[in-house]
Amino acid sequence: VQLQASGGGLVQAGGSLRLSCAASLRTFSDYAMAWFRQAPGKERDVVAAISWGGGSTYYVDSVRGRFTISRDNAKNTVYLQMNSLKPEDTAVYYCGAGLTIGDLVRDKGKVDYWGKGTQVTVSS
Repeated sequence: VQLQASGGGLVQAGGSLRLSCAASLRTFSDYAMAWFRQAPGKERDVVAAISWGGGSTYYVDSVRGRFTISRDNAKNTVYLQMNSLKPEDTAVYYCGAGLTIGDLVRDKGKVDYWGKGTQVTVSS
């Protein structure tokens, strides 16, 4: 099983990036998906999560209204559209798969599969 994240890069404050996470999971549509981020010296924290069918989403307060998580089950891919980026959004972003949004949001230990990270750097 592989989760491959891509789309990171260097952007100026106020700019946008779209992250993608392609999964080799045969039953991708059975999994809730989430994006996490980890800044240097900090813990890895959830940023956004989406239910298996896409009907429910979760956002941490600091990104609500700026980031949008979505998924395309036909393509086994989850996306994170990031707008109005701020320097404090700078981090390595990871995608993860788990059984429920609750699991992904409350307990990183319940993430069943992790992708390799993609670096997002926002300059001021």
